[in-house]
Amino acid sequence: MIRSSADRPVLPSDVPTAVLRRAHLLAAGATGRQITDAVRDGRLLRLRRDHYLPRDTDPQVCAAVQWGGRLDCVSLLRLLGVFVRERAGLHIQLAPDASRTPRPEASTEIVRHWRPTSSAADDVLVPVREALCAAVRCQRPRDAIATLDSAWHLGAVDEDGLADVFAHVPGRYRSLRPLLDQRAEAGTETLVRLMLRSLGCHVDLQVRIDGVGRVDLLVDGWLVIECDSRSHHGSWGDHKRDRRRDAAAIGLGFTTLRLLAEDILFRPEWVIEVLRRAVARGPRTTPRTVRVHNSGEL
Repeated sequence: MIRSSADRPVLPSDVPTAVLRRAHLLAAGATGRQITDAVRDGRLLRLRRDHYLPRDTDPQVCAAVQWGGRLDCVSLLRLLGVFVRERAGLHIQLAPDASRTPRPEASTEIVRHWRPTSSAADDVLVPVREALCAAVRCQRPRDAIATLDSAWHLGAVDEDGLADVFAHVPGRYRSLRPLLDQRAEAGTETLVRLMLRSLGCHVDLQVRIDGVGRVDLLVDGWLVIECDSRSHHGSWGDHKRDRRRDAAAIGLGFTTLRLLAEDILFRPEWVIEVLRRAVARGPRTTPRTVRVHNSGEL
C-alpha cells in the first residue's frame, strides 16, 4: 500500500477528505439537537449511521460512503480532472474482509474494488496512487497511458509516485512506463502520440514555433497536429485564432491537421488511417528554418 503527501492534490471545493462523526461534531461545539436539526433541514447529510458529510459534497463521494467504501479508480481521478476513458459505473474501494456492506438503491452501476488501502478509517477517498493502480487495470493500455500522462502533467503524481504505481501493478503493465510523457496536456494528445508511434513517426509535444505559437504535436518536423475539443475551441474567437495560426504555419512550410477529440476517442481506426495517409504523403514543401522550442523526442 502506498501513501505520501503527493497523494493529496488540490481537491474541488465540494470534495471533503473524511466523513464527520457525531463525536467530531459534538467536540466542535454542536449539540445533539443541532445535529438533528441540521440533518432535518438538509445542511448536513447523514449517509450511514454516524457518517455525515456537508450538504454540498459531490454526489459520487456521497454514494461511495453510502456503499460503505471510498471513491476509487477512474471515478476519483475524473473528479480530480485527470483524463480517464472508462465511464461505466461508480468505482469504489471496499475492504476485502468487509462481510456486511450497505446496499442502498443505486442509479448507476457500482464497480467494487475489493482490496486493502492505506487510507485512514474515515477517509472518503483513496490515495491518488492507489487510484492510478486501479485505473491501469480497469482501462485498455493506451487509455491507461493517457491517464498516467494526465496525472503526471497535472502534478497529481510525480516520478517517484509513478515508480510506486508500477511497483504495485502486475508485471505485464510495467512495459507501459517507458511510453509515458509528462508534456501531454490532454489525454487525446497522448492517444494520437501513441498512434503516430505505431506508424514509426518522430513526435514532439507542446512545441513552440516562432511565428505560429505552441502546437500540440509536431510530427517528423513538418506535420503540425492539433487536438481540438469543444471546451477549448468552441467560440468564434477560438476559431479565428486557430485559422490564423494555421495560415502562419502554412506560410512557414508546415502542414496542419486538426483532429476532433470525439473522433480520437470514438473513431480511432479512422483517425489512424488519416494519420497514415498524411504521413505517407509527406511534406509538400520543406519547412523554413525556424526556432522550435521545448521539443523532445518521444
